[in-house]
Amino acid sequence: MKKYVFLLVGIMLWAFSAKAQKDQYMVLEFVKVESDQLFDYIEFKDLMEKVYRQALNDNQITGWDFWALQSGASHSDFQYIMITYYDDPVKMMDGLDETKMIEYTKIAYPHLNDAQVVKLFENSLSMREMPMRLYMREIVKTEDDFHMRPGVLASFDLMKAKEGNFAAYEKAEEEVFKPIHQKRIEQGLMGHWSLLRTALPLGTEAKSTHLTLNMYKDYMQFFNAQAYEDLDQTEADRRAVNEGLNSREQKWVYLATLENVVR
Repeated sequence: MKKYVFLLVGIMLWAFSAKAQKDQYMVLEFVKVESDQLFDYIEFKDLMEKVYRQALNDNQITGWDFWALQSGASHSDFQYIMITYYDDPVKMMDGLDETKMIEYTKIAYPHLNDAQVVKLFENSLSMREMPMRLYMREIVKTEDDFHMRPGVLASFDLMKAKEGNFAAYEKAEEEVFKPIHQKRIEQGLMGHWSLLRTALPLGTEAKSTHLTLNMYKDYMQFFNAQAYEDLDQTEADRRAVNEGLNSREQKWVYLATLENVVR
């Protein structure tokens, strides 16, 4: 009997481990809204939270975030970043088409008739532009129990690995920078860190190859992290950091606040 109990426990632990290590795919959409339509769009993104929750319930996505840009770009470029999470690359590439979105809206808002739902989407599409969309896969992340909630702060650091240094850059992120971020998390100076690799667009002309996400529970934690200096860092550590930095170009850094989240 004990043998079967141990076998059952072993299967449960394996299943949990497999689930924990499951790949995550993300679509980042950078949204531009005209200044005279910002108030209407704020109402729209609250509606979208309910729609994406229906998509989560239908196992089409694993999550959705809506971020408001704080700094890092002109507001003439875009003001928001939407992230949709998937557990499968095919689902990521297929996305949620308009038919599905309308179906989920009907479920979330049963008091709206078909014509009202269609009109709602026509209005939302007319008030926004998406100057950039990135398809990405998470390849490295810290071990943490960070809780995604409105008010969380994140920096989106877009990187481009230098030609011939793609593998060296990813190795540096995993072996040099991840331990640094992990240490900061354990010291309460950070919430979460992850490295994403761009799936599309591809090729030497692509503007970026990777993105790092640095998350903080609030501005206090963010500013404490900026003021922190690791006095225990050795000369060898500094050389490794500099080699890692030299393997890529930092294209831009955007600071944003989480406004809506679906998990």
